[in-house]
Amino acid sequence: MSVPVLTFFNNKGGVGKTSLVYHLSWMFSALGRKVVAVDLDAQANLTAAFLDEDQIDDLWERQTGATTIFRAIEPLTQVGDLKAPKLIKVAQHLHLVPGDVALAGFEETLSNMWPESMGDKSLYRPFRILTAFWQVAQMAAKRVQADIILVDVGPNLGAINRSALIASDFVVIPLGADLFSLQGLRNLGPTLRSWRSLWKKRVENWKEPEFDLPKGLMKPLGYVVQQHGVRLSRPVKAYDKWVNRMPGIYHESVLHDASPASSPADDPHCLATLKHYRSLFPMAQEARKPVFSLTPADGAIGSHAQAVKDAYSDFKSLAEKIIEEMDKATSTRSRND
Repeated sequence: MSVPVLTFFNNKGGVGKTSLVYHLSWMFSALGRKVVAVDLDAQANLTAAFLDEDQIDDLWERQTGATTIFRAIEPLTQVGDLKAPKLIKVAQHLHLVPGDVALAGFEETLSNMWPESMGDKSLYRPFRILTAFWQVAQMAAKRVQADIILVDVGPNLGAINRSALIASDFVVIPLGADLFSLQGLRNLGPTLRSWRSLWKKRVENWKEPEFDLPKGLMKPLGYVVQQHGVRLSRPVKAYDKWVNRMPGIYHESVLHDASPASSPADDPHCLATLKHYRSLFPMAQEARKPVFSLTPADGAIGSHAQAVKDAYSDFKSLAEKIIEEMDKATSTRSRND
């Protein structure tokens, strides 16, 4: 049985997606879940959140071994096969498959293999390449007996993200309170349905697969409203204008139904509304830890200490909600199979 893959996706950047993956990786592990975090963004921001520059430089410069996600799949661009990825142990229950800026060069290979996977000749290579992210993530997860794989991707609808979503059982959509974030949400629903349908056709085209393939379920679990962009100078009315449109657009574009909710607070598909915790982030980055793990020694004193407690409560509630939604979706699928 494969390890469930949860991807955080919005083709609009600046919505706090990487920060969300980073903090939830820590929180899931704090709750006793064994986590593998996989960085599939060619900008490698998640890797930079976990590791310092010297560690990253060492991984990228090392000439041997599958030190990053790209190094694990690189043999496929020549005549080789996937390599087992190097795992960085971040904490007792948390491991990282590091990202790599070189991953951007894999985009063209993935694009070329997409039409070839609908051919009538040998399909081994096209499918091996298209499912490379899933194969590597599963190798990593099985090595450490992980319970869940969390994936960070870039803000686009390109071939890398298509293969990342093919590898995904579940999807969470981070949103910011602005027009561009909502436009990204409008794009996501049709894109997810299209990729899901097109992947199903490709799986059906390979009558006798020679290795396991991801199901490409891409089940939307809900959305997270992040307040990173809210400024004191910004009118509350303007913020509410965009936030209160989220339920309707999410239901229409992603779920293909109508929303009875007038705000995220009334919408069961809104997993959380997270505060920005702006003052804590510089401390957390310097200490290289999540905001909810900051201590007085890190500078979290006075009002900051209370903010740390609030952050812990917020992320714990969100992690538990995601687990609940995943379990619910898995149970429903089992009954239907």
